[in-house]
Amino acid sequence: MGIIEKIKEIEAEMARTQKNKATEYHLGQLKAKIAKLRTQLLEPPKGSSGAGDGFEVTKFGHGRVALIGFPSVGKSTLLTMLTGTHSEAASYEFTTLTCIPGIIHYNDTKIQLLDLPGIIEGASEGKGRGRQVIAVSKSSDIVLMVLDASKSEGHRQILTRELEAVGLRLNKRPPQIYFKKKKTGGISFNSTLPLTHVDEKLCYQILHEYKIHNAEVLFREDATVDDLIDVIEGNRKYMKCIYVYNKIDVIGIDDVDKLARQPNSVVISCNLKLNLDRLLAKMWEAMGLVRVYTKPQGQQPDFSDPVVLSADRGGCTVEDFCNHIHRNLIKDVKYVLVWGTSARHYPQHCGLGHVLQDEDVVQIVKKKEREDGGGRGRFKSHSTAPARISDREKKAPLKT
Repeated sequence: MGIIEKIKEIEAEMARTQKNKATEYHLGQLKAKIAKLRTQLLEPPKGSSGAGDGFEVTKFGHGRVALIGFPSVGKSTLLTMLTGTHSEAASYEFTTLTCIPGIIHYNDTKIQLLDLPGIIEGASEGKGRGRQVIAVSKSSDIVLMVLDASKSEGHRQILTRELEAVGLRLNKRPPQIYFKKKKTGGISFNSTLPLTHVDEKLCYQILHEYKIHNAEVLFREDATVDDLIDVIEGNRKYMKCIYVYNKIDVIGIDDVDKLARQPNSVVISCNLKLNLDRLLAKMWEAMGLVRVYTKPQGQQPDFSDPVVLSADRGGCTVEDFCNHIHRNLIKDVKYVLVWGTSARHYPQHCGLGHVLQDEDVVQIVKKKEREDGGGRGRFKSHSTAPARISDREKKAPLKT
C-alpha cells in the first residue's frame, strides 16, 4: 500500500469516527499519523540524485510574491497588468506551463511577482505539477490567492486545504508552544494557563507516535492538537495570504460588497482595470517593507535610492541596517542619528538596537581613528627610538 492510499484510509477512519471525549485521544493519534505520512510524501524518493524538474527562478528585488489559483482565473493577465511582463493568456485552461517572473516598481522598491501554473485538487499529492508550484510558493514572502468571483466559495477552501497539506499555514502565527528533545529524563509537560483542547495523556500519546520518549513541552497558550503536531514536525511555514477576487464585472454589486468585506480580501477586475491600486497598497502593507534613507555628514539626505529592510528578511533595527550596507561597518559605529517616525525628537541619538520605521533618515557617526598610535596629549606613551642600542644613531664626539 502506498503513502497516498494510507493517508486516504486514515482520513476515511477519521470521517466515520464520532467526535467526543472518549475518541479525542484516538483522533489525535490519527492526526499525528497523517502528518508523518504527508512529511514522507514531500521527501524526495530514495536513490534519486540530481536536481528535479522544478521551475525555481532566482530571487530578485526586495520581496517576492507568488500568484496561486485554479486555471483560467486571470493570473497571467494580472501579471501583465502589474509588471508589464508578457505572460500568455488564452481562453483555455493551463495556458501557463512554467514559472514566469515579473518586477513591480512600487514606492522606490522592486517586488518580484511570480506567475505560476494553475493547480488543481490533489496538487499536494503531485497532480498537475502541484508539488513544484507549492515549492516555489514556499520560497515567497506572501501569497496572492487569485479566485474567480463568479464561482463558488469552495475554490478557496480547496486551495487552502491543499496548501495546508504540504505545511503552509496561511494568515496564522506560530503557536506559543516550547518543545525541546532531551536525551534522558522522560517527558516534562507544563502549561502557563488552563488547557481545553490538549491534556497530558494526549500529549504523551502523540509524542509516542513520533517515538519521542524524552522531551520538554510547555504550553503558553490554549493550543489545539494540530498546533502541537505542527511544532513537533518543525517544518511548517507561516505566511501571509491575500485573497484576490477577479472578474467582479460579471457579478452583482451586492456580491462584490460581500466579498470586499471579508478579511484579507481584495476585489479587482483585470478586464476593466478596477481596484488594482488598492491591491498594490494591500500587498505593500502585508509585506511590511521599511525604506530607510541615508544622510552623509554635512549633506542633504539621499532620497533616490533607499535601503529596504523587512522583518522577515533579517530585521529592521539599526544593526540590521549597518549589516545591509557592509558587514564590517558595525565595528566602527559610534552612534546613529535618526530622523523620522521612530525618533522621539529630531535628530535622536540611537544605539544598534533601535527599531527603524518606514521612510526614516539615518546618519551614521563613526569612531575617530587615533593617528599617534594611542598617545594622548603632548606626552607620548612610548618612545620612537629603536629598540636595540646598536641601531640608535650615534652622536658626534664633543670637541675639546
